[in-house]
Amino acid sequence: MHPQVYHSRDIQAWEQRWFARQNSSYGLMQQVAWSIAQRVIPVLQQYDYQSVAVCCGQGNNAGDGYLLAKYLQQAGFQVHIYAAELGSSPDLQQAEHEAQAAGLDIQSGFQFQQSYEVYIDALFGIGLNRELSAEWQQIIHQMNQQRGLKVAIDIPSGLDANCGQPLPCAIQADLTYSVLGLKAGLFTGKGKAYAGQVELIAAIPPDAELHAIAQLVPTQIQLPPRQAFGHKGSYGHVLVVGGHADMGGAVIMAAEAAFVAGCGKVTVVCDAKHHTAILSRAPNIMLRDINTLQDDAIEQLLQQVDAICFGMGLGRDDWAACQYAMWLPKLLQAELERVLDADALWFLAAHPQQLPEGSYLTPHPGEAAKLLGLTTMEVEQNRLQAIQELQARYGGQWVLKGAGSLILEDQLWLCTAGNAGMGTGGMGDVLSGMIASLKAQYHTELSLHEIVTLHAQAGDVLAESGMRGLQAQQMNQAIYQVVNR
Repeated sequence: MHPQVYHSRDIQAWEQRWFARQNSSYGLMQQVAWSIAQRVIPVLQQYDYQSVAVCCGQGNNAGDGYLLAKYLQQAGFQVHIYAAELGSSPDLQQAEHEAQAAGLDIQSGFQFQQSYEVYIDALFGIGLNRELSAEWQQIIHQMNQQRGLKVAIDIPSGLDANCGQPLPCAIQADLTYSVLGLKAGLFTGKGKAYAGQVELIAAIPPDAELHAIAQLVPTQIQLPPRQAFGHKGSYGHVLVVGGHADMGGAVIMAAEAAFVAGCGKVTVVCDAKHHTAILSRAPNIMLRDINTLQDDAIEQLLQQVDAICFGMGLGRDDWAACQYAMWLPKLLQAELERVLDADALWFLAAHPQQLPEGSYLTPHPGEAAKLLGLTTMEVEQNRLQAIQELQARYGGQWVLKGAGSLILEDQLWLCTAGNAGMGTGGMGDVLSGMIASLKAQYHTELSLHEIVTLHAQAGDVLAESGMRGLQAQQMNQAIYQVVNR
């Protein structure tokens, strides 16, 4: 089974059901703190760290912190606690009392008396759903400025557990020990930038009422072997359609990605002014002038291909609108795999309709916002809901791109591969070309979430030498590597 990802409210309800069956809430707090101690102690020993500051807030997350401090002190570490005023939770008060009884140094407030090698974040848990006060923002900024190892209990304080957005700032952790279950916000939105390495502390067994909202995409993806007797006609024919007179690069990147991902033939339909440039880069690409194709020729062409990539560099002017109106009904009726991206999504937002099976749509948050009539910020603040709404409104299978891309097929997947260097122009065109290529070759044998992960892994291969300056046209060799593993 793939790792499950949960909404914070489902985690909290699961926890309450556990307590309703007469299980001790304080016993669970002790178990969580002890389990984290057993995970973190080898890390501290590995780097020969001795000094630890545990920063405790006002809720039960702080209780985990007090008990963890006690266990670390018992293990021989020099531990100081910096704490906010105690909240009303009896479990928290008992944990604080236990820390006092163990002789721990507890400082009121967060004015660090020295520099520490390790800082434990036990300020806020998953219940935080509001913007932090100025005072708490200052405390978090102060912690982030410290140079030691940052360890977050459950979630980096200040991070929304479900969408991965800071509120408006969050602890930048190196390690996060996610308690009971994995939270979506650790892997999507800006969560990856704050969570660091994520480990699960599975303290209680799942029950029948607990349902995951997503699964993490597997990292080991093996493509079916090539047939020894295959030929170019065996591996699919991809059609790439777009390329306004002023925008030729997108179709080139999509077409090259389609070839390098393994399809047998690629045809680009674009403005003829780009043909020479395309042939100079990739003479194996076949070309058609988009301005000379009318209804019959388009229908005939669609009968010859297995997948289409539509919208890259199409533009948004009157010419583009005419092309969209001419092509879209025909490609929706054709029996093929279809990828809609870029300007095709812009026109789809203007003319909404339900799409048939075998349609794959790949918006970034701005395009998703246009499709839903929202702002980009509203999409980013609830990425999980946004992708569900996209599918409900338009049908098809969806990729909501960005850090921790979401993929919605018959269920929701969360991609953990990829890196910040991939935030450059053209990466989406490369992804669309890969989807069309691999769907043309394997259809239902290969899922959309697997293709998205292969694209992200190619980006990670490319970033091994550094993320800064990574460009989409450099992806081809990396794609070649990941599809041949």
